[in-house]
Amino acid sequence: MLSRIAGIIFPVFAVAGIGWLYARWKQPDLTDLNQANMDVFTPALVFWALTNQPFTAQEFLDLSIGGVVVILGSGLLLLPVIPLLKVQPKTFLPPMMFTNYGNMGIPLALFTFGEPALQTAVLLFIIGVVLHFTVGLYIMDHRIRPRELLRMPMVLGLLAGLACNLAGWLPPEPVLDTLKLVGQSSIPLMLFALGVRFHEVGIGDWRIGLWGALLCPLSGVIAALLVRPWLSLSPMQDDQLLLFAALPPAVLNYLIAERYDQEPEQVATLVLIGNLGSLVAVPVALYFILPR
Repeated sequence: MLSRIAGIIFPVFAVAGIGWLYARWKQPDLTDLNQANMDVFTPALVFWALTNQPFTAQEFLDLSIGGVVVILGSGLLLLPVIPLLKVQPKTFLPPMMFTNYGNMGIPLALFTFGEPALQTAVLLFIIGVVLHFTVGLYIMDHRIRPRELLRMPMVLGLLAGLACNLAGWLPPEPVLDTLKLVGQSSIPLMLFALGVRFHEVGIGDWRIGLWGALLCPLSGVIAALLVRPWLSLSPMQDDQLLLFAALPPAVLNYLIAERYDQEPEQVATLVLIGNLGSLVAVPVALYFILPR
């Protein structure tokens, strides 16, 4: 069991580590590459994952509900903790709610469950992105415009993939193979960019970071356990929801905090220590998920 867990998490953290080492050596500017990943590679992965395997509207609905409850529920569960930690809600809550569902969630699902798990991982990833760019930005600024989401290539890929899947129409095999080749290249790019970004962030109050590393996966898992009995999911989807709930804070939280000048150093600490803490949280989640 332990060797299998190590085999799952090693490639994920190793690729991120390579990105960190490369950033120390070359200090690269990945702005254009990251933009291409968000505009081309990831939308191709989203569309391919949704058209590669059929699924029912009920499965999509239950997965969506599960993802929403995990993200929003973790924030609600932690609201009473904020006064005790003496931290601003805008600083603490977003990193606890919006986690590494892309950079880490998709690769972990792939290495844990195999290619059949990509569809669920991509759906949960899109749910996380949509909530981050609506609820997450609303926490920072009440003047956001949700319709801007319709301009995001990932959301367009989601809508196109859903339409094809539910209509029972599949693109020709060569087209699907091309999309798969382009889309799956986004996975190592996400991990590499994660490592590069960690090299760039600073660190603030490490005590808040430790609390975040503990409370982020804990609140997510509690929310997942509360909603699981009400959902009609396959055993693999059920386990993926639990793994999704145990993920650490996303680096995007730091970028948004920097944009809105919301204690970016504290948010960077929550992100950095939270991801280091995932070296414990993710193996613990995998221990309960994997068959003995």
